[in-house]
Amino acid sequence: MGCGSCSTGGCTPGGCKSNGSCLTDGGCSKLDVYDWLSDMDLPSNYKPFHYVEIRFKGARKDFYRNDENIYLEAGELVAVETTTGGYDIGHVTLTGELVRMQMNRKRVTEEKAPLKIYRKATVQDVEKWKSAKERESDSMYKARTIALELGLAMKLSDVEYQGDKTKATFYYTAEGRVDFRELIKKLAESFRVRIEMRQIGMRQEASRLGGIGSCGRELCCSTWLTDFKTVSTSAARYQNLSLNTLKLAGQCGKLKCCLNYELDTYMDALKTIPDHADRLKTNKGEARLQKTDIFKQLMWFSYAGEENTWIPLEVNRVKEIQEMNKKGEKPEDLKDYSAIPDELEVVEKSFDYENVVGQDSLTRLDDKSKNKRPNNNNRNKNRNRPNGNTNPVANKSETAAVNKPLVVAPKTNEAGESIVPKPNPNRNRNKKRKNNQNRKPEQE
Repeated sequence: MGCGSCSTGGCTPGGCKSNGSCLTDGGCSKLDVYDWLSDMDLPSNYKPFHYVEIRFKGARKDFYRNDENIYLEAGELVAVETTTGGYDIGHVTLTGELVRMQMNRKRVTEEKAPLKIYRKATVQDVEKWKSAKERESDSMYKARTIALELGLAMKLSDVEYQGDKTKATFYYTAEGRVDFRELIKKLAESFRVRIEMRQIGMRQEASRLGGIGSCGRELCCSTWLTDFKTVSTSAARYQNLSLNTLKLAGQCGKLKCCLNYELDTYMDALKTIPDHADRLKTNKGEARLQKTDIFKQLMWFSYAGEENTWIPLEVNRVKEIQEMNKKGEKPEDLKDYSAIPDELEVVEKSFDYENVVGQDSLTRLDDKSKNKRPNNNNRNKNRNRPNGNTNPVANKSETAAVNKPLVVAPKTNEAGESIVPKPNPNRNRNKKRKNNQNRKPEQE
């Protein structure tokens, strides 16, 4: 979890008893429950509740009986009974009366939780459990390769080994039913353990894998959210959100669970908004609803042909105009009922600093470039003038001398005789063709 050679003594988290390698699968605070009864004094004749909540890899939690009354604290590793034989290793998350409350909330009776706790995990149990966790990544890669060779329409997302390394559970996602009998045979031959396949949904897959959401925090499903409620696009409509699937969908590909968090607040605020207020009739014309601010209790309307001019109205005013329209009456103009006056008082902002350099101007770069252009042209003109002479008469004489035609000496052979170039016969022929093309046709 970090280097131990730096001057700070390492980068391991402070307070972690295992120095950052406690194997709690995702961090020390994942799916934790605060025990608010830990500081309370219990009665002398109180008998502790004989059930304990144990957490395993991912978000899987179960309740186990503590028949031997082993003293357990949150975070300890214990060996528990399994339904298929052998034992598994998990972390203690809750003890005492909070376990009773959790069982009542999840409607779990003692008959539905018959499994028990064997013992606290020994050193040998922890070493075997660690070696089993190290095999998970290689097993996942091999299993995916075998599934591709068989051509199965499924996606293996995670694998979990039992604490005693006698069983491996593969979690997969698929759109329909998959016949994986041949896959189980090949996996059992390669890994030499019992194989179990479990189909999960997209949300469960995201909760097991984890990640960072668009808000910049860890996914809710992988930290504290355990029950997944259905999310519909109506939740986005009630909150005036744009129906953009790229923004509304999470890492699981479904609609974000956080769309339901504030939905009840929006539904309460929508109770005061009038229904069927899409159009209001006035003497000026028919006004149509453009926008509704639920919490400010404002509604914006605009006339036909004036879509860029929005008139804000309070909810009570809209209800009054609706009643007038039902009676056959029409107001003159919605601007008479506007919630915001046309002339607003402009409040000058006072800054705590002075703009000395002028860096607040958005056009400061454009102004500089405009000022530099004429100076650059003058500099280039001066550079072309020899010795910095700015006299225009002298420059004219110099340019005339420069523009004089150059006299080229005739070519001579070895005997000293001048060579006369031979005329090009094709030259005159091309001229005659051009002249013939330019002539006008003679009228007969």
